[in-house]
Amino acid sequence: MMFFRNITIGQYIYRDSIIHKLDPRVKIITVILIITTIFLVNSWTGFFIIGFYLFINISLAKVHPKFVLKGIKPLLFIISFTLLIHFFTTPGDIIYRIWILNITREGIHRGLFISVRLFYLILSTSWLTLTTSPIALTDGIEKLLSFLKIIRVPAHEIAMMMTIALRFIPTLMEETEKIIKAQIARGADFESGNLVKRIQNFLPIIIPLFINAFHRADDLAIAMEARCYRGGEGRTHYRQLSINSIDHVFIIITLFILIVSYLWVV
Repeated sequence: MMFFRNITIGQYIYRDSIIHKLDPRVKIITVILIITTIFLVNSWTGFFIIGFYLFINISLAKVHPKFVLKGIKPLLFIISFTLLIHFFTTPGDIIYRIWILNITREGIHRGLFISVRLFYLILSTSWLTLTTSPIALTDGIEKLLSFLKIIRVPAHEIAMMMTIALRFIPTLMEETEKIIKAQIARGADFESGNLVKRIQNFLPIIIPLFINAFHRADDLAIAMEARCYRGGEGRTHYRQLSINSIDHVFIIITLFILIVSYLWVV
């Protein structure tokens, strides 16, 4: 069950790199801008520019590209399914016929386009979590949402919940893998049978997984109460966030590259 080891979203890897030293707010805004541009770009050249920029950022972060790319493996089924759906459902010039299904030129183009978008979405979010510690991510989200305090929206609590949920992803994946190994040791079979049978075989995993998740959440709540946590009101930060010249240069370069990728229609 190597599937769960390939989940990279929510994991953090420390490196002494320029990307890790960037202000978390800058990295969050960068990912938001990249995701927005991904949905606006309508040319392969624009996609190539965005992909090259993401590759440069991953290289600057000193994180091995293979580690980032392996996070795509668990979602290959969704990407492939999306690709096939567009192959057979998009009307246009028919280039191949399989029984009552038609593969069109427009379907191939559209399917590849959507698949690349999904690929870049996963890549950009993985880049953010791999290079930003949970504490920095919480502080960054809280600072970005601080304007909502005017209308009494608890920005600190929202940021904390989002970060805890994100950090629970690899923990839950690890718990799932342990439960599966324990079930296999007791004679469970998750590999044979049709799709329906395999889904039924995974049902005994859900209950212990939920129980363990609730136990972890309860332990976390007790630990927070033991440390006198009472929310974000009046709390100070050990490390104060500050945007320096490197952050300004990085966000300017990001804006320039994303604008070029959007305007490039060739």
